Amino acid sequence: MQWVMGVALLLLVALFARPGAAQNAQAAPAKGARTILVMGDSLSAAYGLAPAQGWVALTADRVGKTRPGWRVVNASISGETTAGGAARIASELQRHRPAVVVIALGANDGLRGLPLAQTRANLAKMIAAAQAGKAKVLLVGMRMPPNYGPDYTRGFEQNYSALAKQYGTALLPFLLEPIALDRNAYQADNLHPVASAQPTLRDHVWKALDPLLR
Repeated sequence: MQWVMGVALLLLVALFARPGAAQNAQAAPAKGARTILVMGDSLSAAYGLAPAQGWVALTADRVGKTRPGWRVVNASISGETTAGGAARIASELQRHRPAVVVIALGANDGLRGLPLAQTRANLAKMIAAAQAGKAKVLLVGMRMPPNYGPDYTRGFEQNYSALAKQYGTALLPFLLEPIALDRNAYQADNLHPVASAQPTLRDHVWKALDPLLR
């Protein structure tokens, strides 16, 4: 698997990429518009691309055309961990008052080999905070390559399904699933998807997101 082969490089990117400012995928909404808040890492922050090329911005375009009264705010930051997301969630909820929160974090935790319980606790904090704010939650999962060992990789993946079950959230098990085996879908680092792959990711996420907008 090409995605697995590139894990060493991804580790370097995850460890050394400086967190960037969160980007709004759309301008301020019309009065009464409902907000979809996306909190992710470089995979959601259009790393290596123009912001408008990322799957979140493409989702915002689709929302604008097909779901009147909704808008998307992209609060994703390259290099973000679940601890960073947990630290930011309260302020982001207060600022944007979202009706839907998409949580796409955890990859950088896994690449650092952080304790599974720590990652799960951080994600749980984010989910609970969003639900306390009356927002629906879509939890977007990631997977670790097999060289991290069967116990860790299995436990990492199961964190997402267990949390979705515990909190009754929508779940997309693996963000990169439709492109994971396609080397041509990745940038030169063999890790971050190219612009032409972003519509595929948008469509993949949309299947889980769209029901929450009805």
